[in-house]
Amino acid sequence: MGKRSVKENKNIYQTSREELGLSREAAAEVLEFISPERIEKIESGKSLPHPDEVLMMETGYRNPELCNYFCTHECPIGMKYVPESKLKDFSQVAIELIAGIGSLEKEKARLAEIAVDGRVNDFERKDFDNILEKLNRIDRSIQGLKIWVEHAMNTGKIDEAEDE
Repeated sequence: MGKRSVKENKNIYQTSREELGLSREAAAEVLEFISPERIEKIESGKSLPHPDEVLMMETGYRNPELCNYFCTHECPIGMKYVPESKLKDFSQVAIELIAGIGSLEKEKARLAEIAVDGRVNDFERKDFDNILEKLNRIDRSIQGLKIWVEHAMNTGKIDEAEDE
C-alpha cells in the first residue's frame, strides 16, 4: 500500500478513499476507468471530477454522500437546484421528515388559496415564501433519507429483500 497522506484539508473524495484504506493505485483498480494520476488531480483540487467519475467513486468507495456533495458544491446547476444533505442517523432523518410533513398539513389550504388565480400577489408573498421554506426542508429531509438508505444498503443495515 502507498503512503498515507498527512495533508490537513483533505476533500471528500480523498477522505472517502482513505476510509477504505485504499491507495490511489488500489482505488484506480476499483474505479476501473480513473487513473491514479487523475485521482491525485481530483483529490488535490487541481481538477474537478466529471459527473461520471463521481458516480464511479460513489459506487467504488461506497459513499452515497459524494454525488450530493458534487451537485451542491461543484455543479452550477446542482448548486441552484439540489438541496445539500449529509448522512445522519436514521431516527433523526425520519423525525425531521415527519415533522416537516406535519408542519405543512395546515399550509395546504393556504397554498390552494394562493394558487387559485395562478399568481402570487404582494399580500400572499410572505405566506408563499413560508410554504416554500417548509417544502425545501422536506426536500432536504427526503434527500437525507435517500443518502441514509444507500449507506444502510452498503453497510448491511438494510437486509436484502427476500423473494416471496
